[in-house]
Amino acid sequence: MQEANKENEINERKKRIFSAIQPSGTITLGNYLGALRNWVNLQNDYECIFAVADLHAITVRQDPKAFKKNILEAYALLLACGIDTDKSMFFIQSHVHTHAELAWLLNCYTQFGELSRMTQFKDKSQKHADNVNAGLFTYPSLMAADILLYQADLVPVGADQVQHLELTRNIAERFNGVYGKTFTVPDAYVGTVGARVMSLQNPMKKMSKSDENVNAWVAVLDKPETIIKKFKRAVTDSDSKVCIGEGKDGINNLIGIMSAVTGKTADEITEEFEGKGYGDFKNAVGEAVIEELRPIQKKFSEYIGDKAYLEEQYRKGAESALKLSQRTLDKVMKKIGYLPK
Repeated sequence: MQEANKENEINERKKRIFSAIQPSGTITLGNYLGALRNWVNLQNDYECIFAVADLHAITVRQDPKAFKKNILEAYALLLACGIDTDKSMFFIQSHVHTHAELAWLLNCYTQFGELSRMTQFKDKSQKHADNVNAGLFTYPSLMAADILLYQADLVPVGADQVQHLELTRNIAERFNGVYGKTFTVPDAYVGTVGARVMSLQNPMKKMSKSDENVNAWVAVLDKPETIIKKFKRAVTDSDSKVCIGEGKDGINNLIGIMSAVTGKTADEITEEFEGKGYGDFKNAVGEAVIEELRPIQKKFSEYIGDKAYLEEQYRKGAESALKLSQRTLDKVMKKIGYLPK
């Protein structure tokens, strides 16, 4: 009877999801529609663990004052987007020392050849040729530690992170093969696909804050007048019909954004703007985005004005994360052969 109850408990346990985002100083509309909005929805069906990945951020040189501000603002903004600390574990990565400790151990179970094949390392090495540091090279081992510490079942990943998740799986399987079952081997989360938001200036490229053209991306905290201005300047085509079509990448992107923030289908949007020009449509998309972001901006303003509340939340999150992750780290160290503390 007890065994049957235990099996039922395991079957009823929600699957655990881990995801993290760097405190870059700017979260774009693409980040929000493509990932963060999905995080909020996941909280109802999964045991969610979210983090501000500030340890990952220092592979690129950071100004200390700005970095500190960015970390706190990223935490506040994710709360404003809908991360609920009563439903999810939400913490700042550097506040949980087990991440750095397990990352070192996993470095020793990750092959040089595996890391050297990471396309993100190659890309970032070219972009930051004056600072190709060891952390940039071993970044995927820290990412693996982030995930494996919490025995995560699932990890939501974008196309640029699939390779890192595969490496995480390889590391987990390698360690399990040597020492016996230690880590849960995580799968990619495949669920509701977030909107893929492209650059407003080059709709063949993904929207990114690293784009030198500030009109190419919209930040979640951009002022309404800035948002309208950026959408009015969005690149389109020589046609004037608002509809999905080949060679209409700019309009396709705007329709995708409009659909994501209003819930309307592409056909409904096409019908609504029948006989209207691109100018009217761009303005309408901008207004719809403003309305979507308005409550987030209001909540962010409230959170960032209450430092005591933010500290209470991230301390609570770090305590829970440390308690959970320490179990995994202790198990790993015992299996390797370290003396107990």
